[in-house]
Amino acid sequence: MQLSVPFILASGSPRRSHLLAATDFQFEVIPADMKEIVIEGEPADQMVSRLSKEKGSLISDQYSSSLVLAADTCVVLDDHILGKPTSFDDAVLMLKRLRNRRHIVHTGIALLHKDSGRTVTKVETTHVDFAPVSDDEIHEYVKGGSPMDKAGGYGIQDDRGAFFVRGIEGDFYNVMGLPLHRLYVTLRSDFKDLITG
Repeated sequence: MQLSVPFILASGSPRRSHLLAATDFQFEVIPADMKEIVIEGEPADQMVSRLSKEKGSLISDQYSSSLVLAADTCVVLDDHILGKPTSFDDAVLMLKRLRNRRHIVHTGIALLHKDSGRTVTKVETTHVDFAPVSDDEIHEYVKGGSPMDKAGGYGIQDDRGAFFVRGIEGDFYNVMGLPLHRLYVTLRSDFKDLITG
């Protein structure tokens, strides 16, 4: 899919960039540099929608003729949002809480084209079932450093993180941080005039 305007990914996530690069899109990465504010009591799906829109707006204000894509992902277990681990021990604790349980991954995406006044936000939800992994397996995974930049402390695409996931219900790519099908459908429905091929 080709666009008639420049396309910007407003995210520094290497996983999002990798996923988008695997498609036909030509895009530039310009991360939105902002502090993410968590509002007490805000539902997780609303939070990722709001944060993706805020990130996108920050970049769209500077590049008004470009189509800007921003995203935010969170992991939810027992109505508690699990962000990125803050330490080795925090990562271990998160993974122990997730093991042998089902949790939810929400990703909010925002597409903004300031020149035409369009802002569209969508939220994709995936249910993930974790296997009953051992303490030793968790410690070995965390020692590798992979969990530290990921919501919930794991990457479904990682060499060991993939072993921890017993199954999913929903979009696999959503768990990686960019629901590609939702992105495609939203572009086709709300930005079809910007699609050239």
